[in-house]
Amino acid sequence: MALQGISVVELSGLAPGPFCAMVLADFGARVVRVDRPGSRYDVSRLGRGKRSLVLDLKQPRGAAVLRRLCKRSDVLLEPFRRGVMEKLQLGPEILQRENPRLIYARLSGFGQSGSFSWLAGHDINYLALSGVLSKIGRSGENPYAPLNLLADFAGGGVMCALGIIMALFDRTRTGKGQVIDANMVEGTAYLSSFLWKTQKSSLWEAPRGQNMLDGGAPFYMTYRTADGEFMAVGAIEPQFYELLIKGLGELILLKIQQEAVSCQARQTPVSVKQWPSLQPKSWGFVWQ
Repeated sequence: MALQGISVVELSGLAPGPFCAMVLADFGARVVRVDRPGSRYDVSRLGRGKRSLVLDLKQPRGAAVLRRLCKRSDVLLEPFRRGVMEKLQLGPEILQRENPRLIYARLSGFGQSGSFSWLAGHDINYLALSGVLSKIGRSGENPYAPLNLLADFAGGGVMCALGIIMALFDRTRTGKGQVIDANMVEGTAYLSSFLWKTQKSSLWEAPRGQNMLDGGAPFYMTYRTADGEFMAVGAIEPQFYELLIKGLGELILLKIQQEAVSCQARQTPVSVKQWPSLQPKSWGFVWQ
């Protein structure tokens, strides 16, 4: 396993931190999760491959135990807001002085600087501040968050795990640990680089929900099926769109022909202006 021999101390928190630590454990790291007194079970259900113990970090004995753990560990992962660890006398200045090789990973919602760094939040708040939330949703409806996957897990947990891996690699050259400031707002914004780099292209020139990849195109969306379930359709390329139309049968083919579909522009299978009229749901069709 790639991370065999790497020891990680995870301070328990909500989904992003436990997921980050689980990724490290899945690739061979020895992860010890530190739970708070009164914790009866792993709320996140992301404890695979971990051991756990209970420490009261507000008490001197509990803080002392954590410091001893960090002296012989490679990574500390903490999920708190700015200043919490410093109040406990467990900040990076203290722990890295005792173990210069320690990688101190801070995974928070808004980061360790700025006016928002003192605030609590949830996935939808981080998603909104990153700008990504404004891109997700049907035309004419409110933006909606895709569960709590984007900010919590992708922008938070995965990006923090990536930072830890890069810090471990850098340590092989420098011999020193470092502090990782991973936060879900910046992580999600970075994850969505493609959106911002292409927002002036034809991909996103229409309002939300009217573009090719956000539900505006009839060949890239979901449809209700006759059995009450749903079907995902993704036939962007003209050759695949042609196969889709042929597979739908004569009824749909006739409707498409009546709409006088033009495939002159090979960038997309059909003209953008024709997308709304070509959505089967607009004329009462369900997939058989």
